[in-house]
Amino acid sequence: MSAQSNPGTPVVRPPESRAEAEALDRLDPLSTARERYSLPPGIVYLCGNSLGAMPFGAARRAREVVEREWGEDLIRSWNVHDWFGLPERVGARIARLIGAQPDEVVVADSTSINLYKAVNAALGLQPGRRVIVAETGNFPTNAYVLQGLAARQGEAPVVRAVDRAGVPGAIDTDTAVVVLTHVHYRDCAAFDLAGITARAHEAGALVVWDLSHSVGVLPLGLDAARADFAVGCTYKYLGGGPGSPAFIYAAGRHHPRLEPGLPGWWGHVAPFALREDWDPAAGIRRLLTGTPSIIALSVLDAALDEFEPVAVEALHAKGRGLVAAFMDLARRRCVQHGVGVATPDDPARRGSHVALRHAHGYEIMQALIARGVIGDFRTPDVMRFGLAPLYVRYVDVWDAVEHLVAVLDSGEWQDPRYAARSRVT
Repeated sequence: MSAQSNPGTPVVRPPESRAEAEALDRLDPLSTARERYSLPPGIVYLCGNSLGAMPFGAARRAREVVEREWGEDLIRSWNVHDWFGLPERVGARIARLIGAQPDEVVVADSTSINLYKAVNAALGLQPGRRVIVAETGNFPTNAYVLQGLAARQGEAPVVRAVDRAGVPGAIDTDTAVVVLTHVHYRDCAAFDLAGITARAHEAGALVVWDLSHSVGVLPLGLDAARADFAVGCTYKYLGGGPGSPAFIYAAGRHHPRLEPGLPGWWGHVAPFALREDWDPAAGIRRLLTGTPSIIALSVLDAALDEFEPVAVEALHAKGRGLVAAFMDLARRRCVQHGVGVATPDDPARRGSHVALRHAHGYEIMQALIARGVIGDFRTPDVMRFGLAPLYVRYVDVWDAVEHLVAVLDSGEWQDPRYAARSRVT
């Protein structure tokens, strides 16, 4: 199956029965991908928007790196297996998924660290401007990073946080950088990436996009949209494993003037010359900082094998169908229990998870998990169900809603054990 020959699953009518869901799965051109993921029997896994399921190839690659490359070849592997080039090689593979050139993406560090580097680099390209426009209610770490930048000594930036609807109007000639998450972690609402980028450029501002809930499920077209910077994690839909390294994108036109603000020896033009003064490498490599985790990078590299034969448009089409089916079933069968659908109705304005609201969402989710339907919860009242197109089926959607209805009808979520809060929700 080639990326060119697989335009994707057409958006279909939501199933009216489990048999119809099974029929949709038989027509799914992505159905064989599920066989290459570790999905325990009896589990409906709908949490790929938080931690993706493990590809079997990733486990094999981890053993190979640990046992042979590290265990046998030892330090020679930096050259023999080119560990040194992994951040750029893996970045080039992600570039295809986000609509970028291979030399515009590198994998390193965490999303938070990369966000700091990207915003700092963007500010450095905007002398005389100090305002950062951001969205209120964004994922907390993004807000914390901006607060940290604003607390710097000297000519620190000023953060102007507004609600989602107010973002376009908040961008003016004082704006240096607009920092937004493309798909919101709670309700799955998506910004118009190309439209906001164009609006920022009209005002002379740059944009930094967080693509953590977009990469691997939506066509992004960063270069076509003339995007400036982007970051994103790889342990969600990409399946890189818990805490897998993040990526950072910088448009090629900005490379000659990039100042990451967190320089490290891996971003030096000649790391093993061991010079005392920092002299940045050419291109995207200057955004590297310290020595990366080779095991984690290698596992991510193997996980990306699952995306190679698939067109991004195919992932998007399948995801749209799954989300539409889940939303339709939830509305028809759960609203009488006080369940609300927070995910936008417009397919062009949402990602690939469904957000349901209920005053006792935490307890309901724990009851679902006890039944083997795994989603997650985000305070104050959001139940999230991630619909990863490579391994989630229409029958999984059907079964998940069946269990949700049973939990609501029976009231089993009121069992006191489901109210006990875990450290991770």
